[in-house]
Amino acid sequence: MKALTICQPYSELIRLGQKRVENRTWWTHYRGPLVIHAGKSREWLEPGDLRRYPDMVFGAVVAVADMVACLPYDAIERGRVPEAFRWVETHAHTGGPVCWVFREVLPLAEPIPCRGAQGLWDLPGDVNDAVMSETLKAVRVLRESGSDVCMEIMCDG
Repeated sequence: MKALTICQPYSELIRLGQKRVENRTWWTHYRGPLVIHAGKSREWLEPGDLRRYPDMVFGAVVAVADMVACLPYDAIERGRVPEAFRWVETHAHTGGPVCWVFREVLPLAEPIPCRGAQGLWDLPGDVNDAVMSETLKAVRVLRESGSDVCMEIMCDG
């Protein structure tokens, strides 16, 4: 699976479902499940973040997001986005210059320690297996609770 390392507290906000837009300086054609890796850096933390997010971890996979779009911020500002993504115009974390948009986010019950990397990267085999296992468990739990959550390659029908 493809992964993206994101500094804290932003990976935690994605894990919690509060941040469905990731701002990058570069575009990608990738769509589908995207593993969210919490980086080790504490550079972006503000005073109080560790208290505000007591479950925040560093250097681990924390969630899998369904990456559905990559939108240029200038198009968002001009209102030139597909109707399905109009909500991005008022989302608190939309800032660009390129906005990676997530439809669903599945938080992992347990973070999986892993070394991160820059850009989009492939998970090592053992970590990929652990993430797939945890993600399938999360999908089962959500389905049992009545949710219709289904990431494209995660669902078996």
